[in-house]
Amino acid sequence: MMNNLLDNISIILVDTKTPANIGSVSRCMMNMGLARLLLVDPPADRDREAIRLAAGAQDILNKAAVFSTLREAVADHGLVIGTSRHAGKQRKNIRTPREMAEAVIPVLGKNRVAIVFGNEVNGLENQDIALCNELISIPSSDAFPSLNLSHAVMIVAYELFIASGNAAPSSGIELANAGEVEDFYRHLQETLLVIGFLDRENQERMMFSLRQVFGRARLDIRGVRILRGILTAVEREISGGKENPE
Repeated sequence: MMNNLLDNISIILVDTKTPANIGSVSRCMMNMGLARLLLVDPPADRDREAIRLAAGAQDILNKAAVFSTLREAVADHGLVIGTSRHAGKQRKNIRTPREMAEAVIPVLGKNRVAIVFGNEVNGLENQDIALCNELISIPSSDAFPSLNLSHAVMIVAYELFIASGNAAPSSGIELANAGEVEDFYRHLQETLLVIGFLDRENQERMMFSLRQVFGRARLDIRGVRILRGILTAVEREISGGKENPE
């Protein structure tokens, strides 16, 4: 049961700078029963150093899928969770790794979940955070808050491993995958621009906030269809009004 649940977890590394860190992450994953590693824009010369640090977890490294963008990597995931060093004023719904693990395990029965880590220098960029439904922040000392990438992965992986051993019953909810949710966000943005709700010069800031609102809702497939149906009805009403002016 534990292994089946953890098989639906993907660890995603975005723009990793040091090949050795990819190998170290692979080993951490192997220790904690995780097997799916996805790499977004990894270093070209990752093989030698990564293999050396993988130390027994080469199979995870060899099977790692490579993507050009995070959007492509998360497209078939129902829940995308990013990692953030700083909460920030606009960032809501931030959990500790333990809180995240306890909330994620029940949905793994029917959903693939991505945990996303940024590079060693800057972490995740804002455009990548916008693709995440929720965020994790690992508590650490104010005197030296920055964690090594593989250490951060190990903390998250450990909490998932422990939580999976005490797995709650599956929620039975099938979440809409990230690709479907992104289509909804594009539809929402286009409609809000047409009705004048969004400022064309500053639309991304409001869309970021709306992404947080809907991200916390963990939209299922039916929910996305309903919301897009509402947007289509709004567009139809607007179009009808323009075609038949009084």
